[in-house]
Amino acid sequence: MTTILTVRHKGVTAIGGDGQLTLDHTIVKHDALKIRRIPDADVIVGFAGSTADSFALMERFEESLKKYQGNTKRAAIELAKSWRTDKVLRRLESLLVVIDKDISLLISGAGDVIEPEDGIIGVGSGGQYAVAAARALKKHSALSAKDIVTESLLIAADICVFTNSKIHVEAL
Repeated sequence: MTTILTVRHKGVTAIGGDGQLTLDHTIVKHDALKIRRIPDADVIVGFAGSTADSFALMERFEESLKKYQGNTKRAAIELAKSWRTDKVLRRLESLLVVIDKDISLLISGAGDVIEPEDGIIGVGSGGQYAVAAARALKKHSALSAKDIVTESLLIAADICVFTNSKIHVEAL
């Protein structure tokens, strides 16, 4: 399991994830990188779920992003449509969080492309803990987007056994 969080705050969008990879009830890796920059684009993708499935979906998203000339929203919608209708893709188990300078999106295999109204998205086992912490910190602190993501993920790591404190955060 994992936890991915994105926060849009004061003109900056930050995305982060913990490093824990589990197989059943066993931790197999502590420092996995679940945030990836798309080459030649100002887009970052975070993933939760099966690693191989996530990489396959990120590759498809990157192809779609190229096809639609960097239009993140259009690329996300096209990925969600094919993910839902394609016999092979339909079986992939993952969630993608995609950010660029203008938009934050959650993409699922059910065909969802969701843009949160408050700029906060959390997915994975500790996602809801991280979202709650991020909303409180955004409202009641002077922290930057990157610091809110870091602190919220650390709070989630203190609560969720499938989230660790080896945090990686990037910002646009």
